[in-house]
Amino acid sequence: MSETPDPATPPSDDEARRAALARQRFFLIGLVRLSGVLILLFGMAISLQRFGWVRGDMAKWVGLIVSLVGLVLFAIVPRRLARAFATPRERDRR
Repeated sequence: MSETPDPATPPSDDEARRAALARQRFFLIGLVRLSGVLILLFGMAISLQRFGWVRGDMAKWVGLIVSLVGLVLFAIVPRRLARAFATPRERDRR
């Protein structure tokens, strides 16, 4: 028979530390995803020649490269971080 923890009992130091670490990792993944979106939008603005420091064909190529970096930061890096942060028990299930 498994025992459920009493909600009135404070968590142990180890559990509190693990919970704080999980919150930090969750925040980091969200921050990486948000920065990817911002970089993607910045690259699109460059492609549309919204800035005076880059014009013509160069703007299209620079905007494309910056947009691709933002797309990678948005789509791929958070998944890699989640896999790296997974506990060994969770890794075995995948």
